[in-house]
Amino acid sequence: MVSLPNTSVFGGVYVLRVASPTRGRMHDCHLTSFSLPHAARRTGQSVALATKGDAAMTDRIQDFLRDRRAKGLDTGPCVVVDLEVVRENYNNFAKTLPDTRVFYAVKANPDPKVLDLLARLGSCFDTASVVEITQVLATGVSPDRLSYGNTIKKERDIAKAYELGVRLFAVDCEAEVEKIARAAPGSKVFCRILCNGEGAEWPLSRKFGCAPEMAPQVLEHAHRLGLNAYGISFHVGSQQRNPRMWDAALASSAGIFRDLAERGINLQMVNLGGGFPTKYLKNVPAVKAYGQAIFRSLRKHFGNRIPETIIEPGRGMVGNAGIIEAEVVLISKKSADDKVKWVYLDIGKFNGLAETMDEMIRYPIRTEFDGGPVEACVIAGPTCDSVDVLYEKEPYLLPVSLEIGSKVLIEGTGAYTTTYSAVEFNGFPPLQSFCI
Repeated sequence: MVSLPNTSVFGGVYVLRVASPTRGRMHDCHLTSFSLPHAARRTGQSVALATKGDAAMTDRIQDFLRDRRAKGLDTGPCVVVDLEVVRENYNNFAKTLPDTRVFYAVKANPDPKVLDLLARLGSCFDTASVVEITQVLATGVSPDRLSYGNTIKKERDIAKAYELGVRLFAVDCEAEVEKIARAAPGSKVFCRILCNGEGAEWPLSRKFGCAPEMAPQVLEHAHRLGLNAYGISFHVGSQQRNPRMWDAALASSAGIFRDLAERGINLQMVNLGGGFPTKYLKNVPAVKAYGQAIFRSLRKHFGNRIPETIIEPGRGMVGNAGIIEAEVVLISKKSADDKVKWVYLDIGKFNGLAETMDEMIRYPIRTEFDGGPVEACVIAGPTCDSVDVLYEKEPYLLPVSLEIGSKVLIEGTGAYTTTYSAVEFNGFPPLQSFCI
């Protein structure tokens, strides 16, 4: 951040003291790094631009959005991902857990530029489909750096992955083991177990995984069918803000290791899953805190015989690298005495913001009017579907002075936005994506 004359900082917002050319007196102009150039135009002042704002509002993103507006290309919403932030996130994971292999969760953001960067940095990849496998292989990485981490796979897709060279597969039941034994003989399999997702903002429920006490049976079945019973996996829930939530799952994993060792089957690997968060409205612990907590639990439950470990960051790898620029389409009230305004954006649940479902993920939203009086608003998308409402149960505070046509910045949107964007619901095109 550069220092500016006549400024103070309040809650992450610049407060610039300027002389109003129309009022002839000093007044406060509340700014974010997004609003600074707009405020300069309104006040007629020439001011220096902050080098960085909150979250991923880097100079590079600011310059890109400014150029896009100047060229008149800002006719619809877009997400901009700064690859330097992705690079920094990868390096943080690699440094924090140096003995753990990083398998990037491709589903978070499969943009070819993201995949190319991570491939060059040495990342491995967690894939959920044959399409994702081919996307990763297009970067030139060898298939031994991929896992097929979806526990729900068609047998022909398993066969295709095997043909492409993939030899590491997730399972959570005997039926899936049997498909892999037929279509991918001799492959390594790891069994996903259920675990408590308490503390996660996006829990993963019971769709994936089996009860821990069932896992030895599943892996023993794999061993009998000629597969390599390789390890255990779990997922503590996406956007997990409690670093200690890995402990109970690692205790269960250690028990499964001991059980199978008694049966003559020596597991080698624990897949620690994802769950590493990005910052939205609430602060989250640093990656280092997760690494320290996980290592303590590994030592506690496995002693000096710590197995191979892998992690599958998705949101934690790319979430804070992206920002969506959107536009206010309409501001209205439902009745004359309604206390809450409705603010409609040109982006909603069907073109990028699906994770606002049940209001589980609350994104930071910045405007050029930040710092002034605020009021409670319902925020909705542009489509003709009544479920396309982002925040209503807990209204969102937005500036009173927000106007139709104003640009808004939605932070922390580098993950699970483009991949959730509908093809053309109501004729609205998919969310434009740019990696810089």
